[in-house]
Amino acid sequence: MNFETFFRLISYSAVFCGLLSLWVSGSFGIVVPLVFISVLIAAWILEDSKWQLSEKWGTALIVLALPAFIVGWRLGWLSIAEIDTAIAGVLARLILALSAIKLLQQKSSRDWVFLYLMSFFEVMLGAGLSISGLYLLSFLLYLLVMVCAIITFEIRKTAIVANRSPAVVAPNIQIPAGRLPVTSIVLIAFISSLAVPLFFMLPRVGGAGFGGGKNERTRSGFSETVTLGGTGEIQESDAIVMRVKLDKQSEHGNLYLRGIALDTFDNSAWRRSSVKELLEKGERDTIQIDNASSRENLSIQTVYLEPLLDTPVLFALPRAIVVQGNFSMLYKDLYGAISFPSTSERVSYKVLSDRSTPPPAKLRADHKPYSSQQNNYLQLPRTIDPRIGDLAERITAGSTNRYDQAKAIENYLQTSFGYTLQRRAGGSEPLADFLFNVREGHCEYFATAMAVMLRTQGIATRVVNGFHGGEYNDAADVTIVRERNAHAWVEVYFPSDNAWVLFDPTPAASLNALGLSDGLAGTFRKYADALETFWIQYFVAFDDQEQRSLARSVRSGMADFQVAGTVYLGIFKDIIGSWWAEVKGAEGGQARLTAIAKGIGVLFAVIFLCVLARWLFRWVLRWGIWQKLGRRFKAPAPGMVEFYEKMQEILAERGFHRKPFQTPVEFAASIEIPEVVRITEMYNGVRFGKQEISPGQFDEIDQWLRGIKSSEVAASSNR
Repeated sequence: MNFETFFRLISYSAVFCGLLSLWVSGSFGIVVPLVFISVLIAAWILEDSKWQLSEKWGTALIVLALPAFIVGWRLGWLSIAEIDTAIAGVLARLILALSAIKLLQQKSSRDWVFLYLMSFFEVMLGAGLSISGLYLLSFLLYLLVMVCAIITFEIRKTAIVANRSPAVVAPNIQIPAGRLPVTSIVLIAFISSLAVPLFFMLPRVGGAGFGGGKNERTRSGFSETVTLGGTGEIQESDAIVMRVKLDKQSEHGNLYLRGIALDTFDNSAWRRSSVKELLEKGERDTIQIDNASSRENLSIQTVYLEPLLDTPVLFALPRAIVVQGNFSMLYKDLYGAISFPSTSERVSYKVLSDRSTPPPAKLRADHKPYSSQQNNYLQLPRTIDPRIGDLAERITAGSTNRYDQAKAIENYLQTSFGYTLQRRAGGSEPLADFLFNVREGHCEYFATAMAVMLRTQGIATRVVNGFHGGEYNDAADVTIVRERNAHAWVEVYFPSDNAWVLFDPTPAASLNALGLSDGLAGTFRKYADALETFWIQYFVAFDDQEQRSLARSVRSGMADFQVAGTVYLGIFKDIIGSWWAEVKGAEGGQARLTAIAKGIGVLFAVIFLCVLARWLFRWVLRWGIWQKLGRRFKAPAPGMVEFYEKMQEILAERGFHRKPFQTPVEFAASIEIPEVVRITEMYNGVRFGKQEISPGQFDEIDQWLRGIKSSEVAASSNR
């Protein structure tokens, strides 16, 4: 390929990679990329033609672009509804506009540098807007293309200087298209070997990206209130809310990720009346939430949480004991809900939860009366349909304790009602309409029905909002929780153990976890999600908390290695000590002879292995295996004549010396060895004809050199 063509191709590819980084970050829809790609194609066609913009016009348009974009933004001409941050959206479009002007302009070296810088800014802007694993792929592609572009740019610049004319770039130069990417990959690997350790060592500040949007949502998802009634259908959303990694793989199955608890019901909505308590970070870099009842059934979760709509809630398995994260403080209410001050950033944190629950037999024996502190969990609306209490009394008629009453109502709702996302129950008392007329609803109706019916029977309850289930990805060992997994359930209070026990009256058919499909598409999606999780875990959400965790893991690994080394060294010393005691006769004469025989056997085995290793090493050197393998993977450069020098060394050992006045052909003709002639012809082709030698020809040269070594021709005529 012609050098100038290759230079333009790789430079245009660098500009395209900048656009790709912005597109995969979700900065644009499809219109902006299509327009910019059209400009790329038009600029390529117009290169070196009279239709290109002059430098004067290009500079003028660039100067006018900034005020034009500001005016367009202020007047609302620029639509940026798809992007999280308006300023970032305007900036992204401005950068693309400037790049488009430069592409259509007659370009000097500094104009190409300008385009490279614009693509770099696009990649950096995309990094702030995206946590997608696709951005990682686009970034790796950008690195490869950009390193190639910079190398090619420097070659071109040097060629221009050498020709002393900015318009001439050695038209006959051919670019080695296979070697330049390889060189770029080697450079990237070298830079990465230095940069990656620095990335994991340098201090972290701020959050991950610019955060999520604040647009109103009319779809399924988490909310801090439960409101009954309304019409229409709830639209399920597959937007990812969080990724949860558990310390025990077996726990990934039936997850209930608790958000907030609600205690006050007014016939149409649930709210919470609790006051928040401020919790500050302790000496161990953790925030204590509660006390564990025992050391059994403790579970550690690592959560990578996306920003939600006005919801600074941290989700965890019940009951959260300790939170570790990049928080200086947290808030906790009386119902165990945990929140943090900001909602504008993606956050990662770890939670230690106590998942222990009293056994059913113990719960059935709990007849302890409630104290006045539980009165809010027994609250009912001022006016409530009396049929609700009558229905609860009929369902629980055969139950003599709180646990069996709760199980009876839970089973009744699960088996006697249908699940639907259609909001059909309404009126002044939507709950009564659900129970006695519609008999279908979503999880909030089922949780409300159970909580209210139990309260009519004098049992303390509260409704909990959070997430249930999720999609387990075994490639990344995480559960991916989406907005469609938002769920509501009930907690019942048992005063003897001071325990809130989870009950879920929603029918099992409502479980809406999005499973992986089978076949190639399912496998691809699984590994794509695993890649995105890796990107979030080790890059997007890698903060100073993760740095400390990594440092602890490294120290723990080194300590384990030292302990293992000490153990094996101790075992070796014991074996040597026992053998030496037997040699000295401590175990008797027969044991002494046996020990001496073992020692001699081991000594001979070591000597044999050393001799074998030496023989194998010399055998490898004699056959030149590594040199042959190197030639297989590395094509020789023009002018490579080491084999001719090797031949001269072999001939010199045989007594053949080339005279100063002899050409290579004359020297070969004076020696009656056919292999010398063949090697000389190959040398002339490489040295003067720019011929390249294939790996197969190298093997032939090796055979010719061995033939020269074994030749019996005398050197009397050439001494």
